[in-house]
Amino acid sequence: MSTLSADPIGAAGAETAPSVPTIGVEEEFVLVDPDTGTPFLGNTAVAAAAQRRGAELQLELSRCQIETATPVCHDLTDLRHQLRRTRTQVTAAAAAVGAAALATGVPPFGPPPTSITALPRYQRMVEHFGLLAEQVICGCHVHVGLADRGLAVQVSNHLRPWLPVLLALTANSPIAACRDTGYASWRHVLWSRWPSAGPPPYFRSAQHYDTVVAAMLDHEVILDTAMLYWDVRLSAHLPTLEVRVSDVPATAEETVLLAALVRALVTTALGAIDSGHPAPVLDPALLRAAYWRAARDGVTGYAVDTGSGHLVSAREATARLVDHVRPALERTGDYRTVRCAVECVLGAGNGAVRQRRTLQTGTLTDLLRMLTRTTTDICVEELGHGAADRT
Repeated sequence: MSTLSADPIGAAGAETAPSVPTIGVEEEFVLVDPDTGTPFLGNTAVAAAAQRRGAELQLELSRCQIETATPVCHDLTDLRHQLRRTRTQVTAAAAAVGAAALATGVPPFGPPPTSITALPRYQRMVEHFGLLAEQVICGCHVHVGLADRGLAVQVSNHLRPWLPVLLALTANSPIAACRDTGYASWRHVLWSRWPSAGPPPYFRSAQHYDTVVAAMLDHEVILDTAMLYWDVRLSAHLPTLEVRVSDVPATAEETVLLAALVRALVTTALGAIDSGHPAPVLDPALLRAAYWRAARDGVTGYAVDTGSGHLVSAREATARLVDHVRPALERTGDYRTVRCAVECVLGAGNGAVRQRRTLQTGTLTDLLRMLTRTTTDICVEELGHGAADRT
């Protein structure tokens, strides 16, 4: 649950109509005891430790959550560097107070009771939403510079068909309370209980967007605009479009892949809008089915193709996404990098696959060690270079 502050990400889009939109990323992490894996209720101590080292971390709803944010980035090389830096900062700050920070969508060893961070806004949420707020879920939010709100809502419409594919590709929360949930993204299942979560509506204009938000505030479905939990939303105070559909990816390199695809989707949508091509109006039941299938199967099973309504392999759905944005990726020189990274994820598995594989062949201790390692690991990047060498 991001509470965006005046972050350098805010500069993304402040420039005059850049040909390639800028990007910034926020990542949420679970704080745990490094020996037992049980949630560590000390996000304020971790944030203070980071501040002493010159880094800024954001508190989240639960006391065992913490969030990082990159500055505005102009290319994937810069973003990769910034993500490695922020992940190193959060893990170092956690270690300084006897904790570990894990890149996983939910705590594998179970959330603690009464773990709400003692901030007035979060206390209001507990009072209003009750036990719904007693959750620990960690996502990743990609900001793409787009200052024109009217254009941004049109882009949101164009992104809706592809959101389930992004969810499947980054699924990283199959284990909760020491057991396999049966879902690649249990975070999505928990997150979807919020009345403002899920795919955004199809908006006719920026005014329509504002009218819907005003009604949600009037009905107290949300308490403030930061509680707009749609998977694509306009930032309330930053000139960006924010895509927040995914689990926090297992590795920094998988986050780079997500950001590359999101920016390419936005760029592709801008081209379609400029050419006068409207976004498809999807059947809500079809989109809901696509989301559920993505959360359940991740990259190892099937996907609902939102264009045809047919069931296809997750691999085929991912390939269609890459084909859809290929021209945008080629313009930025990112196509080969993205193609290799996608093949790596599909071949070696994403976070959900690795968590399940580790638990099937090892112990909960092995799972904890694996998550600790991959949070700051670059194994996917190394595999991606190998894939590139083979092409």
